[in-house]
Amino acid sequence: MPDTTMRGVLKAIDTSTLVDRVEAKLVELLQSRQLKLGDSIPKEVELAEAIGVSRTVIREALLRLRMMGLIESKKKKGAVITSPDIFGNLSKSMNPHLLDDRTLRDVFELRLVLEVGMADLLFHRIRREDIDALREIVREEPPDAEDRLFNVQHEIDFHGRLYEITGNETMRKFQKMLLPVFEYVHQSGLLKKPAASKKFISHKGLVDILENGTPEEFRNAMRNHLDNHYARLLD
Repeated sequence: MPDTTMRGVLKAIDTSTLVDRVEAKLVELLQSRQLKLGDSIPKEVELAEAIGVSRTVIREALLRLRMMGLIESKKKKGAVITSPDIFGNLSKSMNPHLLDDRTLRDVFELRLVLEVGMADLLFHRIRREDIDALREIVREEPPDAEDRLFNVQHEIDFHGRLYEITGNETMRKFQKMLLPVFEYVHQSGLLKKPAASKKFISHKGLVDILENGTPEEFRNAMRNHLDNHYARLLD
């Protein structure tokens, strides 16, 4: 049955501006022409004629694409397709004080999932010197580290090194943005608190498995290592 409520009648109203629509059209046009990195895009006058709007609107839409890092100006070539700095744009908005509770929880969960899932990359790329570096990091931790739910510096040092070992630069950059949000959510009271913190596999235990175990053992161990955090998310 058709939705005849007021909400159903009004939801079809297009609230986007002309520049919003032209921006989307430009992206669609550039994709349809299968332009690659470094390729020049059509001139403003050509784009205005193709889309049927003024050059002023085209210019404003192109400015948005430049701000997103999708195009840039090159000498003698005009505007060309470029690879956007996705983390440069994302990091500006990844401020825990500016995110709503749902997004904060989602980011908290995302980091947990990433760290459980990195096992195969770690075992494929880890070297002897990486094991030695991880051993050095855990030597600096207190002997009761398996009783401590969260220590910012330990997390930065140990987990940051794991991301480096994966060799995945995108994951490493993402982790740097996730960690402040993770810390904020941990301290904020947004998550329910467990009745009592139970013992879990320490960083030292994780290194032992990296040196002598398997990816599957590491996945299970990392899940156990993060278990107190999962307990605050899941009923």
